[in-house]
Amino acid sequence: MKKTIATLLAGLFASAAFAQAPTPAAATTTPVAVKADAKVDAKADAKQEKQAAKADVKEARQAAKADVKEAKAEAKTEVKEAKADAKHAKAEHKAEHKAEAKADVKADHKATTVAAVTPATTK
Repeated sequence: MKKTIATLLAGLFASAAFAQAPTPAAATTTPVAVKADAKVDAKADAKQEKQAAKADVKEARQAAKADVKEAKAEAKTEVKEAKADAKHAKAEHKAEHKAEAKADVKADHKATTVAAVTPATTK
């Protein structure tokens, strides 16, 4: 019985001493260090994704601006061409109208001149 009590007491003291013993430093810092590394990696990944998204947005904006600029230039060219066509058509119409008026004046003048020169016949 003395042996049993002695074994129990030795086990009790051994477990108490083991429970109070500090844990190895590597064992306690490893989970914390892994957790910190995971946080750092997550932050770095998030930062890279954010930068990539910003770059995509910037590229899209530049493409949109270039498209708008090109569309404005095309519209401006079309307006210039339309104005030139209208000006040309107006000049042609004016020239035609002037030629017709000149022909009418010439015909009227010829008719009055011929009538004045030709003697009227009397019967």
